[in-house]
Amino acid sequence: MSTERIVRIVAGLFVLLSLSLGVEGSPLFQSSNWLWFTAFVGANLFQSGFTRFCPLEMILKKLGIKQSCQ
Repeated sequence: MSTERIVRIVAGLFVLLSLSLGVEGSPLFQSSNWLWFTAFVGANLFQSGFTRFCPLEMILKKLGIKQSCQ
C-alpha cells in the first residue's frame, strides 16, 4: 500500500470517528468539541493539496512505506 493511500484511509477514519464522537445524534456522542478535530483534519487535507506538506506522509516515508506509483 502506498503512502498516499494510507493517508487517505487515516484521514477518513479520523473524520468518521470525530463526527461520531461530536454529533449529538450519535450513540457514541461525547462532546461537540470533537468537531474541532474534524475541522483540523479537513484544513490539513486542504493545505496539503496546495503545499504537498503532510506530516503523516513524512512519517510513513521514514518508516519505509513506498510512495505512490508515478
